[in-house]
Amino acid sequence: MNRSGYMFFEMAHAVLGPARAASDAMRLFYRNPLNPLSHTVYGRTLSAACELFERTTRRYGKPIFDLPFTNVNGRRVDVIERVVWNAPFCNLIHFDREMPVNMAPQPRLLIVAPMSGHFATLLRGTVEAFLPTHEVYITDWVDARMVPLSMGSFDLDDYIDYVRDMVRLLGPDVHVLAVCQPSVPVIAAVALMEEDEDPATPRSMTLMGGPIDTRCSPTEVNKLAQKRGMNWFKSNCIARVPFPHPGIMREVYPGYLQLSGFMAMNIDRHLSAHWEMFSHLVSGDGDSAEKHRDFYDEYMAVMDLTAEFYLQTVDTVFVRHALPKGEMMHRGRKVDLAAIRRCGLMTVEGEKDDISGVGQTKAAHDLCINLPKDRQLYHLQKEVGHYGVFNGSRFRRDIAPAIVEFTRKAGDFDRQTTKPKLKAVR
Repeated sequence: MNRSGYMFFEMAHAVLGPARAASDAMRLFYRNPLNPLSHTVYGRTLSAACELFERTTRRYGKPIFDLPFTNVNGRRVDVIERVVWNAPFCNLIHFDREMPVNMAPQPRLLIVAPMSGHFATLLRGTVEAFLPTHEVYITDWVDARMVPLSMGSFDLDDYIDYVRDMVRLLGPDVHVLAVCQPSVPVIAAVALMEEDEDPATPRSMTLMGGPIDTRCSPTEVNKLAQKRGMNWFKSNCIARVPFPHPGIMREVYPGYLQLSGFMAMNIDRHLSAHWEMFSHLVSGDGDSAEKHRDFYDEYMAVMDLTAEFYLQTVDTVFVRHALPKGEMMHRGRKVDLAAIRRCGLMTVEGEKDDISGVGQTKAAHDLCINLPKDRQLYHLQKEVGHYGVFNGSRFRRDIAPAIVEFTRKAGDFDRQTTKPKLKAVR
């Protein structure tokens, strides 16, 4: 990809602006109930076609969590989003529940959202599932194109530092949950804190569908990284943010490239979904069409990643497999998972995950050789893919309750360290 490719993408989007506006106006005209044609197949067909054109060419803005309340012990309580910590590339959101004064405090849960193209709101269902049982916090990563160059760079080492800073803010009794990509920086941060005997070391960490060791059951994503090599990614995946975004001239991995890659993996499924939406609109099935809108409003909203973070992650995790080989470094210091002796470890995988294959997350248990087995738990969820690991009916029914129970037990773990063993060589 040419470094100026982002500019041509923006120009193409701008050129389509008048066509989008005209299409949307036509959609409203043929959808207006006062228009007799809106009650005919002809009118609904034109309206449906216009809506699909507008939706497939628009830029989707950052969604909102929209979680105004939850139920705690059978009582409805209001939820207010508050930013309790911020840095140039991340805001930490607390879902502050208006709890009754006589209600016992619940454990704190830090959800580390993936910085892989989508916004943290992709984990709305994850947050919602834990609000009744935990004091929930989530990392809200900032779109790199919105960060001016004057704010500096952000790479994988910075990510690990951010995680440690947030864990220290929330105190020693916090539980950390990492969804997909952050599994590596989270376990690295915990290892460094354990080695330093940091009193703020979390009680437990739960890694969900994460690429701890991508040599296990490699997926098409993993094979691509191995086949292409770093030079290809540098030449084809990095662009400069164009005017008028605040981050103009910052080198990034554009979100639209990440989205196109994800969609290309399951293009038949996405085409079928849009055809089904068209059919639902023509037939007047508004509820089914609304479900489609809700999903794609979230799925199509993407953010840019800094080039240095993206390239360092690809090289460390997918090309060199530095973590499982014991070669991962953080600011010149080796990340030693054998240092983990107190923090509970739970891993969750999906049987049909086509992003992080079965065994890639589970590998963490073999690497944490000094962590007692009674502080570890592995959960393989049948019949779910990558998205189903952290969202959907099976997540709510099976995975979330297992995590709740694990964090409850981890809250009772003592803080004594165990005698270290010799590090295993993999």
